[in-house]
Amino acid sequence: MGHHHHSGDHHGHHHGHSHFAETREGNKKGLIIALTITAGIMLLEFFGGLVTNSLALLSDAGHMLSDTSSLILSLFAIWFAQRPASRNKTYGFYRFEILAALFNGLTLFIIAGIIVWEAYGRFFQPPTVASGSMMVIAAIGLIANLISAWSLIRKSDIKNNVNLRSAYLHILGDALGSVGAIIAGALMLLFDWYIADPIISVIVALLILKSALGVMKQSIHILMEGTPITIDQSEVESYLKQINGVINVHDLHIWTITSGLDSLSCHLLVEEHADTQEILQRAIDLIKDKFQIEHTTIQIETKSLNHSDLKI
Repeated sequence: MGHHHHSGDHHGHHHGHSHFAETREGNKKGLIIALTITAGIMLLEFFGGLVTNSLALLSDAGHMLSDTSSLILSLFAIWFAQRPASRNKTYGFYRFEILAALFNGLTLFIIAGIIVWEAYGRFFQPPTVASGSMMVIAAIGLIANLISAWSLIRKSDIKNNVNLRSAYLHILGDALGSVGAIIAGALMLLFDWYIADPIISVIVALLILKSALGVMKQSIHILMEGTPITIDQSEVESYLKQINGVINVHDLHIWTITSGLDSLSCHLLVEEHADTQEILQRAIDLIKDKFQIEHTTIQIETKSLNHSDLKI
């Protein structure tokens, strides 16, 4: 049977999108500043690592290389995601940002693995390192990383945007690498304890792994159409049930298209002679005000409607 009492709504494409666009503009600015600083320091640490023979510096430069790539990828993802929706990509290209975040998470894993492998060789024969120069270069790297991280925090939405957070974690991992290189340099300078270089490198690698896991977990959750972590589905259901005239709520789905852009669809079974348009309006307003979801599709039904059981 057809859907007799059917009301669909794609409400809020105009009001919420100005804030969404503003956030994205800030995200872009923050990324560009961070990218410029990171690329410069990467070159400094790479040549510095070669000159001083420090794995801690070279591993940090390797991490910086991945950071530079991850920042470029995050920036490209923001630009690419702005392409308009098409007939065969009706949600547009927003998900590209989530794929970029997942890829960034994977590269963090690979870098951590390479650092651990390099350090393993150095545990048995720690080479001599020019620790004084190494500390100076690492200190410059640390200051630059902190400026990059600060520009992202100030300009961008790293709290809610998984793509931005993956880029931010790369930079934070770098800052840790620089701190590690400074500590290792101090231990070598004071005690000639050259094994400090690989030990610190491994600690930094483990911290990088921890960050990578968090980003990958969240990216996969979004790609699997998981309910946004900030929203409790049962709470949404109970609020909708409280609307006068609503008998029950079913086929409720809440998912994330990209960071900061959530969607909801559901069926509302209402009383036979209820004002369906009024109920629909109240449901739209409630979901927008209470849960900040503006992309809603709500189907209003009465008991006389008969559709087959839904698989999900």
